[in-house]
Amino acid sequence: MKILVSACLLGENCKYSGGNNYNQTVCDFARGHQVIPVCPEVLGGLPTPRCPAEIVQGVVTNKEGINVDREFRAGAAKALAIAKENGVELAILQSRSPSCGVKDIYDGTFSGTKIPGQGVFAKMLMDEGIRVLDAGELPEIILKNEDGKCQSD
Repeated sequence: MKILVSACLLGENCKYSGGNNYNQTVCDFARGHQVIPVCPEVLGGLPTPRCPAEIVQGVVTNKEGINVDREFRAGAAKALAIAKENGVELAILQSRSPSCGVKDIYDGTFSGTKIPGQGVFAKMLMDEGIRVLDAGELPEIILKNEDGKCQSD
């Protein structure tokens, strides 16, 4: 199976802070599959590190009040093109990100408050019919699997 994964989950230092969100469960789950790492924010031309951003009234804005929506959407479009070119069947994305949040994102107040919603890249993938999982969902999926092996459904 071809799985697209947020590059930060694989240990790539592309997170806004300059670090990563390495996730051993994601790496274990992806083992044996073709993995395509992407960071939509970097693909959109944003530097690492960069000022944190959230979706504020539908527009991606950084903590300094600067509109970075164009960069986020351009990067998401490039990442979507990579997913489609590679025939990706599943995407595993970083929780709460304004790019990759699957089930919830931060509310745009930079207070750490979460609300239901999707990041711009996650929404693009969903709109294209590509199955998307939040990295935080994997432990539940693995536990539900009767034989203990990692599977995608």
